[in-house]
Amino acid sequence: MVLGLEYNFKDYYNNTVAFSTDDHPYSKTPKHVWVVSKYRGNWLLTIHPSRGLEFPGGKIEKGESAEEAAKREVFEETGGTVKELYYIGQYKVDGKKETVIKNVYFAIIDNLITKNNYFETKGPKILKRLPKDIRSNHEYSFIMKDDVLPNSLQEIERRNFLITSD
Repeated sequence: MVLGLEYNFKDYYNNTVAFSTDDHPYSKTPKHVWVVSKYRGNWLLTIHPSRGLEFPGGKIEKGESAEEAAKREVFEETGGTVKELYYIGQYKVDGKKETVIKNVYFAIIDNLITKNNYFETKGPKILKRLPKDIRSNHEYSFIMKDDVLPNSLQEIERRNFLITSD
């Protein structure tokens, strides 16, 4: 059994963040999810109208599991249906007003449906590769600009999920 890894860093707004690949180290019942998604070998993001490009995610609704929320958020924000969903880790942001805990998942999307309404987003954005300059790129959301994304990608690669998703 491989032990989980833990990383501590500051986010885009200088809040303290802890990210761990252990099984729910900060909460067994997190309130949010974030889903790093691939569709036909490409990255599947969503276009948030004020924040910019980001992977789908959001709040877990009452009576819903984190896994159900992850699948729902991907569909609502991109029209993608999740074929496979893998827990990657969890992160905790000690914000100025509250502490936010999110489960991070990796999803393989098997179908992308065009919808009339993508809820709070403008729909899907498919990228062949993620740019190396996300942190300085104004097109991307602040959610993409801290160490959660590179650590999640490293964990996805470490577990060989990218091999099975293409």
